[in-house]
Amino acid sequence: MLNYQQVLGYNFVNNSMNELVSVVHTRIINDQKTFIVTANPEIVTYAQSNASYERIIKKSDYVIPDGIGIVFASKILGKPLQERLAGFDLMEKLLKLANENHYSVYLLGTKPHVIDLTALNIKRKYGNINIVGYHHGYFKSEQAQEDIINVIKKRKPDLVFVGLGFPKQEKWIAQNLHEFEKGIFMGIGGCLNVWAGVDKRAPKFWRTLNLEWLYRLIRQPSRSKRMFAIPVFLNRVFRHELRNNSFFARTLKFFDFLKNH
Repeated sequence: MLNYQQVLGYNFVNNSMNELVSVVHTRIINDQKTFIVTANPEIVTYAQSNASYERIIKKSDYVIPDGIGIVFASKILGKPLQERLAGFDLMEKLLKLANENHYSVYLLGTKPHVIDLTALNIKRKYGNINIVGYHHGYFKSEQAQEDIINVIKKRKPDLVFVGLGFPKQEKWIAQNLHEFEKGIFMGIGGCLNVWAGVDKRAPKFWRTLNLEWLYRLIRQPSRSKRMFAIPVFLNRVFRHELRNNSFFARTLKFFDFLKNH
């Protein structure tokens, strides 16, 4: 059974990675359709400004704290989460589970030539894994999307990893989940690129220090615009905490008054 902790109105899974994997494994065994959102500050910030996307996040089965910023926020708000549940780590553990139990896997996302490398490298690491299909994420026509859906419906994979980037991947899952009988559907962002070797994950040293975001920014300066979501997110966290403190709430209102007059 999973526990939850609310952070800025979103119910995050508040368990260890092993506990989460155990619950997901049970759902695979029971053919329970499951929608997992790997949420970081960017996703939460975007959802707070986009009502339709927020509804998708809140209707998913599990929202996991993928970004260390979510964990920090929970501590600031006095509702600490046990740990960060990184999307890449969860995907890796589920692939290992699939390899050991002969569960079937479908991969959707990234560029046409990259997805081939993704599938190849996963097969190299997990020799017994059953990848029943994969498709790049650059499909534009409705017919192409229907073809992908039909393949997934026909092959009934146990695990479907969708790496279209947010918000597209969550929207795709939410819009099409009703088409399928079973499967764990999980948005995984750029994980497919990491498996392909196109992008590199931060070394363990950086991850241990919770600086994976900084490592990615150094390697990909183009991400700087996306990183603006982090200070926006933290500002909202602090303001939320201030509002819940009567003295600081009055002070905050006073400064808001001065700013607007």
